[in-house]
Amino acid sequence: VQLQASGGGLVQAGGSLRLSCAASGGIFRNYNMGWFRRAPGKEREFVAAVRRSGTGTSYADSVNGRFTISRDNAKNTGYLQMSSLKPEDTAVYYCAVTTNVNYAHIAGYHSWGQGTQVTVSS
Repeated sequence: VQLQASGGGLVQAGGSLRLSCAASGGIFRNYNMGWFRRAPGKEREFVAAVRRSGTGTSYADSVNGRFTISRDNAKNTGYLQMSSLKPEDTAVYYCAVTTNVNYAHIAGYHSWGQGTQVTVSS
């Protein structure tokens, strides 16, 4: 499966953005899906994940309560709704998929596409 993230941009602190992850070339509904980010000078980190059915989610503590992950398997698309954005959310955001049961960990994720830049100004 190939993935393409989009929807990033420049936003002021406190604002919102919705990222999309379009899947092609595979059966999207067979995979758990995750969002990750890499800030300048830092390692890529887990942000959120959703089970293949869409009924289970997991979030990093830093975004819990502000971000919402979802998916529409009929459209082969995943989403990350980001609200109350902070300057520390500035990063390149990536989506990826995994068949691992432990879907809240970066290990096992694959099909990393090009990320989308999110910049939050103070």
